[in-house]
Amino acid sequence: MDIYRQINNALNKGKKVFMVTTLTTGSSEDKCISVKQFYTEDSLEQADLQKTIDPKIREAIRIALDTGELQVITGQAPDQNTVVIEPFFPEPGLIIFGGGHIAKPLCEFGSRLGFSVTVVDDRLSFANKQRFPEADQVLCESFETCFEHLKFNRFTYVVIVTRGHRYDSVCLREIAKRQWAYAGMIGSRRRVQGVKEQLISEGSAREMIEKVNTPIGLEIGAVTPEEIAISILGQVISYRRLENPRLGRESAKINWTEFDRDVIDELSMDRQDQKAIVTIIATKGSVPRKAGAKMLVWRDGRILGSIGGGCSEGAVIHTARDIILDGGYRIQRVDMTGSVAEDEGMVCGGIMDVLIEAL
Repeated sequence: MDIYRQINNALNKGKKVFMVTTLTTGSSEDKCISVKQFYTEDSLEQADLQKTIDPKIREAIRIALDTGELQVITGQAPDQNTVVIEPFFPEPGLIIFGGGHIAKPLCEFGSRLGFSVTVVDDRLSFANKQRFPEADQVLCESFETCFEHLKFNRFTYVVIVTRGHRYDSVCLREIAKRQWAYAGMIGSRRRVQGVKEQLISEGSAREMIEKVNTPIGLEIGAVTPEEIAISILGQVISYRRLENPRLGRESAKINWTEFDRDVIDELSMDRQDQKAIVTIIATKGSVPRKAGAKMLVWRDGRILGSIGGGCSEGAVIHTARDIILDGGYRIQRVDMTGSVAEDEGMVCGGIMDVLIEAL
């Protein structure tokens, strides 16, 4: 579908985007249909959009973009439409400068945490896919020239763990010119402070240099490369999930919506096959996945993605196959509480509302 191709293109450019789905109820003779519209965060300020979008919906959009949480405006009367607002944020990128012993667990654990990982080193024996199989990209380039091949945006997280003072300086000098969400550099306080002072004296922006986390990582007494990697990634996560990570527990948590990039990628290919898309639009209690999680269901029973698995998913798949034949959409409640959960072998104990749409 073209709208998902637009979403993909905008995300690849580092933009926040949102999709507004209007669910029309229709008459007794007409099918219920869903109508989708796509916007970037920047377009929200356009005068035309300010006039055409209902103020209530516009406020919900702002909340979705600020918090990363899916918003639902439910029609208060039988003839009023329900509106679903889904925010999509670019995939967070983790760039690791240096391919040494700490980089290996950093790459492995970072990939498991959902980061698109890039490793850079100027030695072929350290910069190769055999050493970093989990990396999305491995660059064997000098630290001076590698920046020509890297993309930075406000969802980029940078870790400098090179093998020497000179290479740290090269990386930090270039990073200070760019946009990022987090940057950290390993090394002793004395060594790191010396690098910072040198770069500031050369003309690098003091504000950007001082934003770099040094010493890197959380204070957990880490010793082994794996422990050091966990301490670094713990700090990276705090910058991703907390409104003000330097305040720690006092900060407000940002609960970003679930994001299934594989599903969006498949939809952006615009294949002409019969399928339905399933989206969790609301949850209550303990559930396997949050609002925003998606799953594709084909007529032949194939699926891509998941809304949590188990019997609950099986019932939704059955409904989805009916929707493929009938068209339109349906909102289905999945109840995993009390005796229902016990009978079906579920252990979560919550409730999910899922939107099932024919494509």
